[in-house]
Amino acid sequence: MDQSQQSNARQDRLGKEKIQPSAHPKKVLVLGATGYIGGRLVPRLLQAGHEVRAAARSVTKMQHAPWGDQVEIHYVDLEDNTGLDGAMHGVDVVYLLVHAMGGGGDFEEREAESARQIAAAAEREGVSRIIYLGGLHPEGVKLSPHMRSRAEVARILLESPVNTVAFQAGIIIGSGSASFEMIRHLALALRVMPAPDWVENRVEPVAIRDVLHYLLAAADATEDINQILDIGSGETMKYSEVMKEFAAIAGLKPRKVLALPLPAATLSGIWVGLVTPLPMTLTIPLVRSLQNDAVTNSREVDRYIPQPPAGLLNYREAVTLALRREHEGEVDTNWDADMGPLDQSAGSLPSDPEWAGLARFEDARSTETDQVSSEALWEVIEGIGGANGWHSWPLAWKVRGVWDKLVGGAGLNRGRRLPDTLRVGDPVDWWRVEKLEPGHRLLLRAEMKVAGHAWLEFTVEELEPGKPNGTVRLTQRAVFYAQNLRGRLYWRSMAPFHRSIFPTMLENIIEEARNAESRASSGTAEGAR
Repeated sequence: MDQSQQSNARQDRLGKEKIQPSAHPKKVLVLGATGYIGGRLVPRLLQAGHEVRAAARSVTKMQHAPWGDQVEIHYVDLEDNTGLDGAMHGVDVVYLLVHAMGGGGDFEEREAESARQIAAAAEREGVSRIIYLGGLHPEGVKLSPHMRSRAEVARILLESPVNTVAFQAGIIIGSGSASFEMIRHLALALRVMPAPDWVENRVEPVAIRDVLHYLLAAADATEDINQILDIGSGETMKYSEVMKEFAAIAGLKPRKVLALPLPAATLSGIWVGLVTPLPMTLTIPLVRSLQNDAVTNSREVDRYIPQPPAGLLNYREAVTLALRREHEGEVDTNWDADMGPLDQSAGSLPSDPEWAGLARFEDARSTETDQVSSEALWEVIEGIGGANGWHSWPLAWKVRGVWDKLVGGAGLNRGRRLPDTLRVGDPVDWWRVEKLEPGHRLLLRAEMKVAGHAWLEFTVEELEPGKPNGTVRLTQRAVFYAQNLRGRLYWRSMAPFHRSIFPTMLENIIEEARNAESRASSGTAEGAR
């Protein structure tokens, strides 16, 4: 193949993905439909013509997904196996895409029990195939608890009466994936990276597009399959090479990775948690899983499922595509969607009876202006957080975010899925979008580690609808329900900061909206000339 043909083939691989219609459409259940993988698999299953049931603990999040009105939604809680039989009734294929990355100390037994319950329910309901996604690992070595748990889940499913395709993948490279974000933020943060000696381990990166290709194709595989199938790009690298190559692809100055004899995986996970947006509840198990090589042991998968028509993406292509998707604002899901307890329903609103009896604290502020439109105000509010900041006391927010990270919370640098648009269930630093009424109301629920339940609400109201340059009211409300004395003390200790931060935030949101309108007006005038 000459250079021109190679270039054309590469562009074909990086072009718009084409989903082929299924020759035998099926009724499919996706367990973990709101996760990073599940949220991307569901629309592909629909495009292929399958009838899809989406199941998770977050009914609200599924309803607000772009595909929410095209699927049958079921509430399933794998903690106590609620709803399994009903969700599986009449289903041909079940996808299990749930992992307890943020689980407690007994998560291995909980995952194993869930696997047993899923297999039993699948047998009772006559399911013909289970498709599971686990992690690549070498045989005969000591595994981290999370990798050991994934291997045990695969074993339980394979030994059940229901045929199981147990895929194993290494680090998944795609816009918003945990592996991608860890690599990116380590490369961005440090020119010289002192790192534990696991950075010299070998890994076989695989593009999210190719993982989804295999998952989708497994539903249509005609042969009976009951085995583990390794999937990867065929390109083996060291973790240190992965980080250095990312820097080169992203146009950063060369990075140097120093492999040091530091075997403490937990300390390494804490350090990665502080440097990257990922919480320590994710970085610690993630880093522990990097203690071993993660490369394919065979290409047995090729016997059952052909590779994508344009071929598998290599690492450079996978990173290029991920960066392009972010630039184009096409990040469908991100790593945060996989965070176990964080992947619950939006929860109760501050006015719900559930909070009756708890001490309630509120900081409500409102201001009116005729100097800016409601549309401009809303654009600033919808873009709040992440790289755009919180429009008040940046240092105070950063300090609070670092503290939240240290005590096991999400922290401030979790960021946003996209920089300028939101949808229900999206993360916004240590908050999550609870309710969204475009142009009018944004309600954020706190996921910081604190002894209580907190919300932050913004509303925009036109007091003179239809009148040019009419008065607009911007209201900001913080609500906190203290669980105990510690929660009350927390609110009291924060009150002095609130008295400075919240009024300044209102003023700066209005100022930012005014500046945005001014820039837009200047640009229009320049264009007219």
